[in-house]
Amino acid sequence: MAGHNELGKKGEQLAVNFLMKNGYDIIERNYRFDKAEVDIIAQIKDTLAIVEVKTRSTIDFGNPQDFVKPKQIKNLVKAVDEYVIVNELDVEVRFDIIAIVKNGKQFEIEHLEDAFYHF
Repeated sequence: MAGHNELGKKGEQLAVNFLMKNGYDIIERNYRFDKAEVDIIAQIKDTLAIVEVKTRSTIDFGNPQDFVKPKQIKNLVKAVDEYVIVNELDVEVRFDIIAIVKNGKQFEIEHLEDAFYHF
């Protein structure tokens, strides 16, 4: 497996651990619909948090959250709309980004709630 894939998987697991430690229930991981993959669907109280995880080994080329592109956001929104309808959920939906940067042997985790809006 390529190094960036391993880093991505490690980042997703760190994000799951972070969310659970902060009171979230993990509902789905790597949910796919059409052209989108939702990294994590988590719930806290009556809010469904759709979490895009971005992990980088360095910020030399920008912050991890800067790599979420408008087309990806559009696909995520479409996938989540489908998920909510199919599962007949009555919840608030929020789109978050968890940005993770490797810093030596440590990882810095930043949770950006409401990182982008429905459009």
